[in-house]
Amino acid sequence: MAARTKARKRALDLLFEAEQRGLDPADLLRERLARPVTEHALAELTADLVAGVSEHRAQIDELITTYAQGWTLKRMPAVDRAVLRLGAYEVLYSPDVPEAVAISEWVALATELSTDDSPRFVNGLLGRLAEVKPTLA
Repeated sequence: MAARTKARKRALDLLFEAEQRGLDPADLLRERLARPVTEHALAELTADLVAGVSEHRAQIDELITTYAQGWTLKRMPAVDRAVLRLGAYEVLYSPDVPEAVAISEWVALATELSTDDSPRFVNGLLGRLAEVKPTLA
């Protein structure tokens, strides 16, 4: 697994854990940076993704809700919520990552970790966000 893919997976793990424990993701990130739970320090990309989602969460959630036709955030599997938030952050706020690459990476993680229908849903929603991105400025 490539380093950037591992960093994305760790960011997903942190967002998922924060939601399950009822914690703010930024607080959990600070905790993990101060007291790592593994022998490997968090990658800079992991920290950037979690911090970015925390900073832009309201707009990201609003956009996901707007473009997830027929689905509310609460109705989505928790893994899909985390994947979509991180994917939306990368598509909308990470100009150094090509949108197609970001979408592909998050679809791959949805394929690995979520339901059979999740990859298509994640692909469609992140693709739609990439399409409307120029109108969001």
